[in-house]
Amino acid sequence: MGSTVLSLRMDSELHDRLRQHAAKRGMSVQDYVIRALVRDDFDERFKTSVERTERFYA
Repeated sequence: MGSTVLSLRMDSELHDRLRQHAAKRGMSVQDYVIRALVRDDFDERFKTSVERTERFYA
């Protein structure tokens, strides 16, 4: 798996909040954002999988 650079523009208040959340966990803002995105992606894939399973057994 390769990696890609993604540049985001956000207001300073959001960045400050993200920095605070990341600091509480001993993480960089970048790592915190990536972790949140990965978690959200997993949740979506899991939900889709459950829905497909329910339709299969319905």
